[in-house]
Amino acid sequence: MGWDAEDVALLKKLWAAGGSAAQIARHLGYSRNAVCAKLTRLDLKRRHKPPTANPKIRPVPKRRPALAACSRPVAKIVSRKTVMLQPKEFTKRQLYAMLAEAVRNTG
Repeated sequence: MGWDAEDVALLKKLWAAGGSAAQIARHLGYSRNAVCAKLTRLDLKRRHKPPTANPKIRPVPKRRPALAACSRPVAKIVSRKTVMLQPKEFTKRQLYAMLAEAVRNTG
């Protein structure tokens, strides 16, 4: 189904009146995509509306700080006493004996 001169004239008239592509398509019996394609081929563009006299300007809301897991230090008390465990010291002979014992048990 092609576009005839009457449809094109009505398309231009409805578009200039501010009708949407979907409204024009229902009125003319075409698909919305067909109307959009024809408008593009005719180089008809929607004119932007002028800005209103009193635009509403809203302030940008302040961002709340994100609650992170490490945002504040947390004192964790494990016990009342701070006990420092000293590593046990072994002589070379004791270390060799422990190593030999471990090798015997695994092999």
